[in-house]
Amino acid sequence: MDRKKVDLGYLFQAKKNGEPITMLTAYDFPTARLLDEAGIETILVGDSAANVVLGYRDTLPVSMDEMLVLSRAVARGVKYAMVIGDMPFLSYQVSVEDAIRNAGRFIKEGNCEAVKLEGGGKMINTLRAIVEAGIPAIGHLGLTPQTASMLGGYRVQGRTADAARKILEDAIGIEQAGAFMLVLECVPDRLAQLVARRIKVPVIGIGAGPYADGQVLVLHDMLGVQAGFTPKFVKQFAMVGNDILNAAKAYREEVKAKKFPAPEHTFTIPDEEFNNI
Repeated sequence: MDRKKVDLGYLFQAKKNGEPITMLTAYDFPTARLLDEAGIETILVGDSAANVVLGYRDTLPVSMDEMLVLSRAVARGVKYAMVIGDMPFLSYQVSVEDAIRNAGRFIKEGNCEAVKLEGGGKMINTLRAIVEAGIPAIGHLGLTPQTASMLGGYRVQGRTADAARKILEDAIGIEQAGAFMLVLECVPDRLAQLVARRIKVPVIGIGAGPYADGQVLVLHDMLGVQAGFTPKFVKQFAMVGNDILNAAKAYREEVKAKKFPAPEHTFTIPDEEFNNI
């Protein structure tokens, strides 16, 4: 397969051609390499790493330094996909200067090609400042996990006319601010379709139905690695968590029974050499 590096032109052309864009999260080198080989066009180093990799209760505690370590690892595994850094909580909300500085760190230190930040309203001006500083940026509307408590928890957004209108207005504002892509999370399918039709930049859905310009899932959710609650919008394409658990159990049993390591896993030394020790 003749593959080219994914850039902004590729993404805009995909939307124009009606070709769905794929996005998955990744947090380490080997996973990023596999997703890149699979042909995933965009890889998000998500702040979801807080939950699924680092063991925090939610996304809020993860730091810039932690995100940069993960971003560098992902970038080293990618040849073709676009790598996007997810700006963590309080890395862009305090001031525009902070936002530009931290977005720049994702590019300079994390080797990302773009950043994503949550929110409409006042956050649109922050996104605009990041773009004007020469940093490609993506918006995120609907359910915004970093501020979920202000939205009444993890629930579908935009189910009333007023709420849907606000999301559409913010989407238009985010496009006008210079974002090259928009993530829509947990919104009704027809609202996602309306937004995708009204703005020229690609709209990537997560829990937003089939009418967006592309789809994103958290890798650990779609692989069945996460324990506990699975959102309605997640399809588990594999149950890797069970495979890991069963493999670890089998390993333990063989070690306890002294079946592993077997002769085929063992190095030897000739008798004449050993006898001269």
